[in-house]
Amino acid sequence: MLNKRPFGDVPFYAFAHTRTDEDGVTKRLIWQPRLTKPKAQENSMLFKLYQPDLVKVIWMLPAQELWANFERGKMTQNQLIYESIQNFKTDRKALEAKEDDDLSDEQIDKIYQALALDAKIRQRI
Repeated sequence: MLNKRPFGDVPFYAFAHTRTDEDGVTKRLIWQPRLTKPKAQENSMLFKLYQPDLVKVIWMLPAQELWANFERGKMTQNQLIYESIQNFKTDRKALEAKEDDDLSDEQIDKIYQALALDAKIRQRI
């Protein structure tokens, strides 16, 4: 996804979330490029990709039944995941808030319109 640069040279979010297949057992990780932050949810990760070698982790939220594994003092402790969980529980709006360098709604609309036009042109070819 990073190398494909789905929105050109514009920084974008990579939203990873698991879904269970129709068999009810098999899980898969879906990676979705986005220009806006999604709602924070359990069992998801959000990254902001700037360049091929610059990635900012926004959150890493495991399934709720695993949260206790990442608490301070545990062998499996992870500070980033712990902070993500705490923010999810106490200040979800902060996790979902726009980043200072996010594009304006108008800029985002222009990019999506250009992508839609490009897709229509490709269909005609």
